[in-house]
Parts: sequence; structure tokens; C-alpha cells
Amino acid sequence: MSEMRAMVAETAARLFGALGGDFAADMAAVEAAGLGDLLVSADAGGFGGDWGDAAAVLRLAGAAAVALPIGELMLARRLACDAGIDTRGLLTIAAVAEGVLADGGFSGALRDVPWGGDCVAVLAVVDGRLLRLAVSDAVVTRGANMAGEPRDALVFDGAAVAAGAAPALFEFGALLRVLQVAGALEAALKLSVDYVNGREQFGRKLAAFQAVQQLLSQFAVEVAAVEAAAAVACEAADAGDAGFAIAVAKIRANLAIGVGTAAAHQVHGAIGFTQEYGLHLLTRRLWSWRGEFGHDAFWSVRLGNAVAAAGGDAFWPQLVARSDAHNRRMA
Repeated sequence: MSEMRAMVAETAARLFGALGGDFAADMAAVEAAGLGDLLVSADAGGFGGDWGDAAAVLRLAGAAAVALPIGELMLARRLACDAGIDTRGLLTIAAVAEGVLADGGFSGALRDVPWGGDCVAVLAVVDGRLLRLAVSDAVVTRGANMAGEPRDALVFDGAAVAAGAAPALFEFGALLRVLQVAGALEAALKLSVDYVNGREQFGRKLAAFQAVQQLLSQFAVEVAAVEAAAAVACEAADAGDAGFAIAVAKIRANLAIGVGTAAAHQVHGAIGFTQEYGLHLLTRRLWSWRGEFGHDAFWSVRLGNAVAAAGGDAFWPQLVARSDAHNRRMA
């Protein structure tokens, strides 16, 4: 880990440990720490970090079950900056926009927008254009995902927009979730290991039972696989060719959620489902994130279509080329 990345991670860890649960105050602290501008270039007044730096922050946020749109703000500011759109204020992103652009305005709806009603503006892609839509122009209906995180509906009628070239907003949104999943799975594994090492049943620690050991070994393998896939996706994103790697990482993360959360709740038994115990803060987020920015089937179909379109003879050469490119970047 570079010195700068270590500094970013230390700042984030300290910040997340001091959050007080007040949304406005906590987001002000995030802004004061400079995390919102982490992915914005230094030339544009940002931190100039890369996706590896973002991963360091978002894994910690996932592990701490931070209920703030930190990743959404990072990504929105990066995309807005690259598109020449105003980056000021608390921004979020919409995975899918339903509507039309006509006469310079947008009419339609944005569904399941993370913290949509709490932000100044939302970035969405419509007709191949990246739009910045002011939340004050929307009719907002509050909603939430399984973990209680805000997922709001915003309806616009001829709202004025600022528009720029459309980036891969949906793909990068999926990468945000992969990074959060990596952190949350690691935290759930640690919680599970600590629990079985401290809990006794039939006169023995739970960790001494072979079935428990097997469950947690499988869980550890899943955590390692997601971390590896996330690292490759971040590296590809920095290199400017992230579509394939993000698809693979999101599929791998989604599969790991199923295995990991099942193992965590099995070894915890009934206590894992109680409100007072912290496991649910992680697992409910993981179950929610699994379907956000593309579920298993969505990314599997997209990946399969891409491979099929290239033809069977191209599959292995392309795979080797990606591996070679990864090795060159790591050298």
C-alpha cells in the first residue's frame, strides 16, 4: 500500500469510528476529510486519487456498515468533472432513468436513488447523455432498501438539466457495490470467527467442531475471491478498460454474498438475527447490494453476450490478453 493510500485509509477509519448518526453532520465530516473529491483530479481541485484509493475507503465503509452515500458522492463528482458538469454540492447517482429529454428538459422518473431526497442533485444517463438533475425540481417519494438505507423515487416534469458526455455510470456504480461488499463480507467473517472462538457448546468451543471449521473455511475463500476480483476491477478501471472486469467482479461478489451470509448466520444461530447483535447490519446490506446495479443474472447475461459476440475462437486469446495486460501493469 502506498503512503498516500495508507493515509487515506487511516483518515477514513478514524472518521468512520467517530460518526454520530446525524446525516448532515456526518456528511459534513466526510466533506471536511476530502473524501467526496477523492476521485477528482488534482488539476480540477480534487484529491487526485485512483480506484485503489477509493477501494481502501469503501471497503472500510462496508466493514463499518456506514449509512452514508460516500461512494455515490465520489463517483458522481468524478463523472461530473470528466463531463464538464457542475460538481458542487452533495451529489448522488441513479442506476436507471425512465423518461425522455425534450426541449432541453427531462421528464420521467428515477427509481431507488441512494439518498436521493437528501442530496442537491442526481446524476443519471438518459439518451446517451449524462444529466445533472436538481432534486429541488423533483417530486420525491421516500423509500429504503432492506438495510434501511434511503432509496428514493424522484419524478421530474420538464426539469432543466446540465448535460455532458455519458460515461459508464451503471458499471462504475456496480464497482462501488463490489468494494462495499468486499469490506462487509470481511467484517462478517471476522465477527463469525470471533463468535465461534468465544462461544461454547457441549463443553467445547464452537470453533472446535469440524462442520463449523468447514463453513468458515468456505466463507474465507469467498472473501478472498471477492477481494481479488475487486482489485482487478479497480486496476482495469484506472487503465480505462473496466467493463469485463467489473462484470466478473459483480458476479463473483453476488455469489459470495449468498455463501458468506448463509455461513455467518449458520454459525451464529438465533443470535445472528437479533436486532441487538451487529451481524444484521452487515448481512442486510449485503442482501440489498446484491441486487443493486445489476443482479447475478444481469451481469451473467451481459458477460455471456460479450463473449458470444466475439466468437468462440476469440475467447482464449482475449482472456490471455487481459491476463498479460494485468501482468504488465503489475510489473
